[in-house]
Amino acid sequence: MAIWQKNGMKRRHFLEHAVTAATTIPALSFLKHLRANTATVQKRRKACILMWMGGGPPTIDLFDLKPGSRNGGDFNPINTAATGVQICEHLPETAKVFSDLSLVRSMSTREADHNRGRYYMHTSYVPNPTVTHPTFGSVISHELADDREQLEIPAFVSIGGTSGDAGFLGMAHAPFVVDASGRIRNEPSAENKRRLKGRLAMLKEVEASFIQSGRGELPKDHLNVYQNAVNLMTSTQMAAFNPQTAAPALGLQQESVQTRDSYGQNPFGQGLLMARRLVQVGVPFIEVNMGGWDLHQNVFQTLRNRHLPQLDQGISGLVQDLKQRAMLDDVILVWMGEFGRTPRINQNTGRDHWAASWTSMIGGGGLKNGQAIGATDGDGVTIADDSKSYLPGDIWATVAHAMGIPLNTVHTSKRGRPMKLANGGSPIRELIG
Repeated sequence: MAIWQKNGMKRRHFLEHAVTAATTIPALSFLKHLRANTATVQKRRKACILMWMGGGPPTIDLFDLKPGSRNGGDFNPINTAATGVQICEHLPETAKVFSDLSLVRSMSTREADHNRGRYYMHTSYVPNPTVTHPTFGSVISHELADDREQLEIPAFVSIGGTSGDAGFLGMAHAPFVVDASGRIRNEPSAENKRRLKGRLAMLKEVEASFIQSGRGELPKDHLNVYQNAVNLMTSTQMAAFNPQTAAPALGLQQESVQTRDSYGQNPFGQGLLMARRLVQVGVPFIEVNMGGWDLHQNVFQTLRNRHLPQLDQGISGLVQDLKQRAMLDDVILVWMGEFGRTPRINQNTGRDHWAASWTSMIGGGGLKNGQAIGATDGDGVTIADDSKSYLPGDIWATVAHAMGIPLNTVHTSKRGRPMKLANGGSPIRELIG
């Protein structure tokens, strides 16, 4: 059975390891020790929540409107809480929290194919047949997971869709993919969990023999998968996946109807609520997916009636909740898709793929927010003459800087090639001061 799929490790494979572990791996007394000490873990942890807009959102209609232009579309701009920054009239609640957010309006990323653009924006590298680069959530996992000894669940969680994989960093840093409901498919039964303690010695011997077989990194990665599966199966931190579950020692309450409603009762909003809970237990990178942005037709109707109400409630609910909990300065928010959409409106009242000039959003994380950085020309076709253009590596370098990851970090591919963090991108100066 294939271990990997394009978006990382299959949940079935991961949880089948958990079932096997329940019947074959040694008792893990250290997990009890970790759980007993979770209350003493420091409360403030750096994390990143990526809001991934699969399909490529029309940012000219959301965050870089062109009223009066031939490309302007149906919507009007409104003022926000950030002086001089305007966004779409159908994002009124997001406008109210924009002092904690910023726009990068001069993204120019050249990859206008869905798969290539998704890869590029997640990894900072264009696709290369000789190497699979890690998605940036895997980079964060690789850099920070070992420092979070209290974390018993995966350090990289992807909610509601695909994400990419860990590439040469190894399967231990692949995204753990769940849906927005918080229910984990193929979870081990209570009976298997009860048998955990007495049925582990045999697999320990098998795994030791596997590691000694000299098959490169795979045996060690395989053991890590088993270990993570056991952690996942036994950990009280699993409460983070279910907003109906409280875990007071972890600072998790059962979420009220009011809180759930504030995020929006839809997969995107509830995925963001789950992301906040995962940050609370120490997960450093969470990706929340909202698809359906490949709007080649009926773009304005779809935005007005479906996408923008959900987006508006989800973003504003997350920002307000993080701020109320004094978490916002430690959580970097990133919003983007694989590219933008054409300034020109096509014959189907849609917009097609466009990577030359578009907008991403970043916020929280102790950054200097409330800004619009860069600009496009009056019709949104090119980057303005007086603006610097930005690449995905610059976004991820900004995230790394905010999370305290050294920018001179270099990883090594399976073929021994040095790979710079974020492909050598630079933090956006206006955001970091």
